[in-house]
Amino acid sequence: MLKKVLLATLFMTQALVAGAADVYPSKPIRFVVPYPPGGPTDAMARLIQGPLQTKFKVPVIIDNRGGAGGNIGTGMVAKSTPDGYTILLAASGPMAVNKTLYKSIPFDPEKDFAPVIQISAFPLVLEVHPSVTVKNVKQFIAMAKEQPDMLSFASAGNGTPQHLAGELFNTAVGTRLQHVPYKGAGPALNDVLGGHVKVMFDILGSSVQYIKTGKLHPIAVTTATRVPSLPDVPTLAESGLTGYNFTGWHGIVAPAATPKPVVMRLNQALNEIFADPAFRKKWEELGTPVVGGTPEAFGALMRTESVKLGKVVKDAGVTVD
Repeated sequence: MLKKVLLATLFMTQALVAGAADVYPSKPIRFVVPYPPGGPTDAMARLIQGPLQTKFKVPVIIDNRGGAGGNIGTGMVAKSTPDGYTILLAASGPMAVNKTLYKSIPFDPEKDFAPVIQISAFPLVLEVHPSVTVKNVKQFIAMAKEQPDMLSFASAGNGTPQHLAGELFNTAVGTRLQHVPYKGAGPALNDVLGGHVKVMFDILGSSVQYIKTGKLHPIAVTTATRVPSLPDVPTLAESGLTGYNFTGWHGIVAPAATPKPVVMRLNQALNEIFADPAFRKKWEELGTPVVGGTPEAFGALMRTESVKLGKVVKDAGVTVD
């Protein structure tokens, strides 16, 4: 008798879940961005917002909840009702770095979220102010070793992709480039443009306009292959740093226990949006290729990157500001 009751309960639960997915969404979706308005993460959310509203025929409301390196907004989504009506634009910091960088965070990246889809893989570029006369990686390394006080590198803050790319470089080469953290990528880039700091490992989309006008000089890109917007700029790997591969990435997640059919409906809608040629063109103008794919693939990336980036943080002795 108990077995029959359990089976009946299971079938009823499955039917309710399927039914929920059939009518999802039937009310506004809150799209949380764990950073302030105006940055690259916010720009991605706002580019997705319109097409997602059109596809789902419900409002998609952007909710910027910045603070603590993305931990505040990310933690809020972790505690939200797992019904698909609160989703998060997940960045590599909160999802793969912060559990090692901070003494404690208000969520578990692996246990508290259901991956939906990867949406970005930002190349970074090692760039210098034109006053630095080096032209390639070999010359850059030589200067860094011979004049260690000459070169310091700017970043958007401790534990950000710009910072960790530089620390990974230090580890790979044996240099000790001095890290100069800023409160955001914009102020950091402004000081590099002004020559106050000479070096930056910046997200390509932010710097490419200055590279093309000669205000910054690119030395190498951090990805495994060259990027289409800078075809003549080599990778660090082909410049002698075998195996060096670093990207900044983002995705979308929902709270853990969000019904699988709802997750898959979100995934399908977003993959369809990314398949549209007009949208793809706008997206690539942000400086990242279109990614997409399955929830499982994004979940695997988060686990792999958590190990890789956590090691970089530990090896470099990185702490929060």
